[in-house]
Amino acid sequence: MQQADHDYLSRWYGLAVRPKQEELVATMLRHKGYQNYVPKYRNPLSNGRRRQYRNLFPGYVFCRFSRENRGGDLVVTTPGVIRIVGVGRQPTPIADSEIAAIQRALASDLPSEPWSYLQSGARVQVSSGPLRGIQGILLCVKGSDRVVLSLEILQRSLAVIVHREWVSPVDERQQSCCA
Repeated sequence: MQQADHDYLSRWYGLAVRPKQEELVATMLRHKGYQNYVPKYRNPLSNGRRRQYRNLFPGYVFCRFSRENRGGDLVVTTPGVIRIVGVGRQPTPIADSEIAAIQRALASDLPSEPWSYLQSGARVQVSSGPLRGIQGILLCVKGSDRVVLSLEILQRSLAVIVHREWVSPVDERQQSCCA
């Protein structure tokens, strides 16, 4: 069994997978010994008795492996995997902090939803609450503050509703958009 989980050189990578095969690919990768992650958010339209979850990034699975030990070769041959996400033909690792921020945001049970990728906006740090220490982009939608967390390599984002008093500007000149 591959020891990808324990390799100190392993990094997170995004895998583009066939539509609706995220769970199947994740299961096969797990059987091969790879740590993987398929982020899910609570469907806001699900009824109160039965929670329904949806894939946050349809068509993608995140996998931790070492390219130095040719781990990517074994990953990309997994049925359902189309390619390792990268720039050109070069697989590009995802920062551990980006995956950790998504994991913490989804585990917090704060209302969240997929969001269009953003490159501009007020950069903030969450200074209290369950997301303390995470940095993101502050937005105001329908009168509520949201912190947008982004995975740059996929150009995908997650918006999490937060209380205004939880965030502070990374740059002191920036202010909350919902003033």
